Amino acid sequence: MNRLSGCERRLVWLSVVALGVSAIVTQLALTRELLTVFSGNELVLGVVLGTWLLLMGIGAWLGKAAARTRHPLASLIVLQVSLALLPLVQVFLLRALRNVVFIRGAAVDVTDTASAVFVLLLPYCLLAGAALTVACAILARGDGAAGAGRVYVADSIGSVLGGALFCFVLIRWFDHAGSLVFPAVLNLLAAAALGYGAGYRRSALIAGLLATAVTLLATTTNLDAISTRLQFPGQHVVARANSPYGKLLVTESDGQLDFIENGIPLISTRDDQHVEEVVHYPMAQRPEARTVLLVAGGLSGTANEFCKYPVRRVDYVEPDPALLALGRRFLPQNLTNSRLRIINTDARQFVRHTHEKYDVIVIDLPAPGTTQLNRFFTEEFFAEAKRALAPRGVLSFGLGHYENYVSPELGRLLASAARSLRPSFKNVLALPGAQVFLLASDGPLFEDVAPRLAAAGVPTKLMNRHYLDAMLTPDRLADLRRALAQPAAANTDFSPRLYDYEIRHWLSQFKGGFGVFQGLLLLVLGAYLACLRGTALVLFASGFAGSALELVLLLQFQILCGSVYYQIGIIFTVFMAGLALGAAWPHRNQPATILQRTNIPPPRATPSPAPPRPSARLELPKLSIAIAGFALCLPAVLPALSRTGAIAASLWPVQLAVVTLTLLLALLLGRQFQVANRREFDGTVAVAARLYTADFVGACLGALLAGTWLIPSLGVAGICLVTAALNLLAGFLFLCRKAHS
Repeated sequence: MNRLSGCERRLVWLSVVALGVSAIVTQLALTRELLTVFSGNELVLGVVLGTWLLLMGIGAWLGKAAARTRHPLASLIVLQVSLALLPLVQVFLLRALRNVVFIRGAAVDVTDTASAVFVLLLPYCLLAGAALTVACAILARGDGAAGAGRVYVADSIGSVLGGALFCFVLIRWFDHAGSLVFPAVLNLLAAAALGYGAGYRRSALIAGLLATAVTLLATTTNLDAISTRLQFPGQHVVARANSPYGKLLVTESDGQLDFIENGIPLISTRDDQHVEEVVHYPMAQRPEARTVLLVAGGLSGTANEFCKYPVRRVDYVEPDPALLALGRRFLPQNLTNSRLRIINTDARQFVRHTHEKYDVIVIDLPAPGTTQLNRFFTEEFFAEAKRALAPRGVLSFGLGHYENYVSPELGRLLASAARSLRPSFKNVLALPGAQVFLLASDGPLFEDVAPRLAAAGVPTKLMNRHYLDAMLTPDRLADLRRALAQPAAANTDFSPRLYDYEIRHWLSQFKGGFGVFQGLLLLVLGAYLACLRGTALVLFASGFAGSALELVLLLQFQILCGSVYYQIGIIFTVFMAGLALGAAWPHRNQPATILQRTNIPPPRATPSPAPPRPSARLELPKLSIAIAGFALCLPAVLPALSRTGAIAASLWPVQLAVVTLTLLLALLLGRQFQVANRREFDGTVAVAARLYTADFVGACLGALLAGTWLIPSLGVAGICLVTAALNLLAGFLFLCRKAHS
């Protein structure tokens, strides 16, 4: 390849920025789509993120072939055009083929989910990873490691811009298909500019025409409505919305309205059994209650059911504004009771800071199958709810699905919840229904619900004496008492064991098994890890730390501040910005930053890397030690932040602290990658592919293991200890290898 002109180098750099925007917007949109299609919890989320990073790493390694062609610029243009169009195709295929490949309405197990995710993400991730390697090869010609490092910076900057754009603009004003149109057009225009500047005029014309065609298609056709109809054949989709918590749909079938979020039914207009059990089990304990706090679930009609009692006020806390808007549109009769007060905020923050004293608090949330939901079932939250209860007040929530048998998985789930309640409440009672309802109070609790409802004179459709006599039989009640008495770990903010038990309970519904796909993937991954040495091993460890510790910080932020959409976007953007700043930080032998040197013409020949100074040889292990130290400090810092958030009138000091920790972690990781790139660069594309692959695979395992196993099983302290040990080991082995070489 001939030496690039300054204009061509700038166009390549801008193309990588556009690819970074596309990658992050595509990742966020497809992740939400996959959760919707597979009705998934965070186990599915971990599979998606882990698969994404693994395939990106494989793509970076395979990109060596495209980078070695005679015309790598042409290869980059082709890759960029393909990456612009693929996400739109993927959304349509995902929605259209779900009910073709899998049984309609049936839950999909982890093995089938992982296989489907792997196949769906394969083309985009392989091409995106290859594009990074090709860009590294192009910019490294004549500019050494600094050129390759600029790709890392450009990709991080694109991720920052794309993440902020998705969080603050696209997801608020566009659906997922519409959100993917913007990066598609951006990348097509970038490919057209690069083709024109590099002399590939035909490629530039094709890319420009495709950009025009995509724009016209998006402005004249409702892509989301068309593809959603493919996903729900036979049902009338009456409303669609994107909220901070997921994709919302309202469907109508035979007069029944179903509110669906991320593929999971939230509310059905004919679910009288759920509404009556949620309300009457706790209210039968305190029929004289005057104030009630309802956490979620208010659209189903529970507020009207509470008002059958002589309550003075029902406070309904719902954090999702989009869900409330759809409720007011389709179910206004459930939200217009004069005794109902709707509070649109995070329920945990409301409970933590309210000065009200409630006679009954009802948590009507789905099972704690995500860390976001788990925060409402921890010892810490139960203690906060206790402070918001009046003397002898009752707390109630449902878990699991109970027929006539308590499985070992359901038993552990119930026992963990009961153990988490007991530090705050003297009495805990479990009542069987469609779910198992746990009630907690310092006052007396009663199993004889039917006579208490009859004495209160409350009219019900389903929960009459006959129904309750069948549900509350002595053998069923004894079965639940035995389940609550068995040993189980308490569920806390920093050790989400209930989330772990819920995942295991969910997995127990499938036969599962260790198949050929899992075995082959494990074999390939094991062989790759066995071959890691030196700098690549250090980057693998830092990639693992990046994913694992960022998940820890996001978990802490959710616990303290709730899923505050704008602030989550800020944290993500700060992380990506920190990576870019860390990679762009001046090196000892580098008088200007990478960003400042972007427009400097390259030297006539590729410089040979200078022998590193003794202090430079230690920079990689020093950074490994710094990352390990950061991980070891988190278990001490995070509980202090939790105590601050519990007593502070404002959350901004906690938010600022989490943002600062995120920035510090990202700076260390970005610096680690840049130092490794400078140290290993030898003028060949193989090095760039090897380093990117190690970083991606480490990040893959960090995301997959931390989110689905390590954090639930070991807690925050455990995952931080594992991360620290891995980085210290990588740094130690790096020093040992250098000492022998």
